[in-house]
Amino acid sequence: MTFLIQQLLLYAVPLMIVALAGVFAERSGIINLALEGIMIFGAFVGVLFVRAMAETEVFSAAKSAGNYLTLQGLEVLAMLLSAAMGALFSLLLSFASINLRADQTIGGTALNLMAPALVLFLVRILANQNTLFSVDAASWFMIKKTTLGYDRKADLGFLGNTFVDKSYIATYICIVLFIVLSVILYKTRFGLRLRSCGENPQAADSLGINVYRMRYAGTTISGALAGMGGFVYALTTANCTANGDVAGFGFLALAVMIFGNWKPLNIALASLLFGLFKCIAATYTSIDINGDGHFWLVDIGVSPHLYRMLPYLITLLVLAFTSKKSRAPKAEGIPYDKGSR
Repeated sequence: MTFLIQQLLLYAVPLMIVALAGVFAERSGIINLALEGIMIFGAFVGVLFVRAMAETEVFSAAKSAGNYLTLQGLEVLAMLLSAAMGALFSLLLSFASINLRADQTIGGTALNLMAPALVLFLVRILANQNTLFSVDAASWFMIKKTTLGYDRKADLGFLGNTFVDKSYIATYICIVLFIVLSVILYKTRFGLRLRSCGENPQAADSLGINVYRMRYAGTTISGALAGMGGFVYALTTANCTANGDVAGFGFLALAVMIFGNWKPLNIALASLLFGLFKCIAATYTSIDINGDGHFWLVDIGVSPHLYRMLPYLITLLVLAFTSKKSRAPKAEGIPYDKGSR
C-alpha cells in the first residue's frame, strides 16, 4: 500500500498543478490548450538546468559531502526556472489571444505543435541525441531515510515510510502552492477580479478593472504552473529526462480541469482518480495490493496494452458522461472588445 500511495502522489500532483494552471487561464477568459506544450518546454528547461549544475564544482562538492540541503536548493531553483520559462512561453498565447484576437484554440494547438519540435531541435544541438538527461538526477534529489540521518533499514512507521522515505520536496511544494493559489483565486480581490474577466469582462471593465491586464496575468500564472508541472513530471516519473514528450499529461490535466468543474477541491479529487489509473498503467507489475508477495494485476493475465490505455479510456468515459454538467466560464475563448456591450 505504501508503494501505491507514493506512486499515486508522483502521478497525481503534476496533474493537479497543471490542471490549476488551466483554471487560472480559463477563469480569466483565455482557453489554454497549450498546457501540453508548456509542460514539454518547462521539462526541457528544468532538465537542462540540472544537467548544467551537475557539471559545476558546487554540485560536486555538495554531492560528495552529502549536503542534501544544497541539492534540494538546486531542485527548487530548477522548478523556479521552469516556471519562469513556462510563463515566458505562454506570452505567445497571451499576445495572440489578447492583442491579435486570434482564435485561442488554434493558438494553443500551434504551441503544442511547436514545443516538441523546438525541444527536440535544441536537444539534438546540445546533446546530439533525441533525449536530454542528467544521469541519476532523480536519485540525487530524492529524500531517503539516510538523508534524514536514519539507517537504511530503519522503520519510520506508516506515515514516515509513505510520505517521507523516497519522496521529493517538489511534490510537497506543488501541494502547498496548489492550496495557496486556490485561496488566492477564490478568497482575494485579485482572484475575484480575475474570475470576473472570465465571466463578464464588460461588467468588469465598467468597474475599472483592466481586462487585458488580468487576462495576461491569468495566462502568465497558467504558463508558470504548467512549466513547473512539466519539470516535476520529468523529475519524479521520467528520471529527469526531456525528449519532447510528457505522455499526454497536459491533455489529461485539461480533462481533470473539466471533470473538476474548474473548482480546486474537485480538481484535487479528480487528480487522485486520474493519477491512480496513470499509476496503475505505469507500475502495475510492481503493485502488491494485499502485501502477500503476489502481484494480482499481473496474475489475472490482462494485456499490458490495456493497462497503458486505461487512463485515456477513463478520460473519454468520464468526459462523455460529465461534460454536459460542466459549467465553463461564460466568456472563455471570446476575444474582449472594449467597444462591445
